[in-house]
Amino acid sequence: MGHGFSKIKKQAKQMEAQYSKMQEELKLQEVTGTSGAGLVSITLCGDYSMKKIAIKPSCIDPNDIEGLQDLIEAAYSDALKQIKDQSSAMLPGMPFSF
Repeated sequence: MGHGFSKIKKQAKQMEAQYSKMQEELKLQEVTGTSGAGLVSITLCGDYSMKKIAIKPSCIDPNDIEGLQDLIEAAYSDALKQIKDQSSAMLPGMPFSF
């Protein structure tokens, strides 16, 4: 194995270190998804963990629990899409997982 292989191996290690650093940076990112014109908001961290959920009292109707569930699901989906978009932008073409 010649000098060329050593150079490629070194470059691969550098790329791996950069990738790991970007993953760590993504874990620190936070996004907030909303639904119902801000009635429900969910904040997710870059590792997909939920940091906060906020529900405005005006959207709580004991006779319409399904409506509240839909708002929560929509807010979560919005936040999840934002996290995925950020990860794709930072790590184009690379698989993203924790």
